[in-house]
Amino acid sequence: MPGMAWGAERATLSAALTPEKLGASTAVSFGIQIAGGQVSAPLTAIDLRFPVDLGIATSGLGLAACLPAELQAHGPAVCPANSRMGSGSALVEVPLGPGVVTETAPIALLAGPAQHGYLTLLVCATGESPIAARIVLPTLLLPGDLHFSVPLIPSVPGAQDVALVRLRATLGGRLTYYERVHGRRVAYHPNGIVLPRRCPRGGFRFAATFDFLDRGQASARTAVPCPASR
Repeated sequence: MPGMAWGAERATLSAALTPEKLGASTAVSFGIQIAGGQVSAPLTAIDLRFPVDLGIATSGLGLAACLPAELQAHGPAVCPANSRMGSGSALVEVPLGPGVVTETAPIALLAGPAQHGYLTLLVCATGESPIAARIVLPTLLLPGDLHFSVPLIPSVPGAQDVALVRLRATLGGRLTYYERVHGRRVAYHPNGIVLPRRCPRGGFRFAATFDFLDRGQASARTAVPCPASR
């Protein structure tokens, strides 16, 4: 790809709590934006840190486990409804010919089998065109931290690998779960993540570190302000 070069990657991070009401259920949304040179370098790792007192790991989401091998082979449709924890989308750059095209892939956030007493979060992204690929990123849902190792995604022979440039994901929200009541399967909406009754000084802080194939690194921070008192 003549003229195409990686540059010093820059990253921005956004976060939102919807609704933002202390002591009440909420959905946690993350947004990542990456910019580099003419072509962004492929990501190899993401480390996302969030307030421990959000209680994501104890939210009551992910009551069933989706098997990573089944998810990789068949997609999110094969997973139990009670394993769904959220959704989102990813925008990637795909080097083709002398230029770059973009592709948007839907993301499913699902619970996987627990390990070492911690819930496993599975991030599944499915691309269709111009690159047909499915990647599953597993990570332990540790208090205040999510770490993802990102595999390289080939584009076409002789071209650079696919590069992630934007990601948006929401944990929680309007999810439908099912339970057995008197032998009947009944639908309900899980409460999900509950905000603490007190807002930390400076708001709810989020931070992220990104590692790239060219050995570059970028970091970003943001905070959701404390809701106005009534």
